[in-house]
Amino acid sequence: MKKNKKIILIGVIGLALLSGCSKGYKEGIYTGTAIDSYGGQNNTATAIVTVDKNGKITDVDLDTTYTKDGVETTKKKLGDSYGMYGGEYGSQVGEWYQQVEALEKNVVDNQGLDKIKMNDEGYTDAVSGCTIKIDALYEALENALKQAKK
Repeated sequence: MKKNKKIILIGVIGLALLSGCSKGYKEGIYTGTAIDSYGGQNNTATAIVTVDKNGKITDVDLDTTYTKDGVETTKKKLGDSYGMYGGEYGSQVGEWYQQVEALEKNVVDNQGLDKIKMNDEGYTDAVSGCTIKIDALYEALENALKQAKK
């Protein structure tokens, strides 16, 4: 009888670990912000993180406010007209929103920021397809995930 209880207990613990509960996130939608001073502008980087009832990150939405030609908008809304890919910034990886999508996917796939390391200038080589400066986005994500912690 004791042997069966041990097997059941081990099974329950194993399932809990596999279900993603080990991160300790609570269900909800969490928003974090940070100041992004890249390019001499004081923009706001925003992270919106969605966590399901199992404590799993299911969605991440990142964006940064931006003023272009005197109009306040966001870098994602600008899309291709931001001009990063092959334009004035000369990116060969992709437009800003495409690189942010790679970062968002990385956070969901890895259930947090543990695998993302930055250099002193705020860039990372840990995310394939993302060569932009991410320090403000990272800070916004940290702020959102702090709220999501149990």
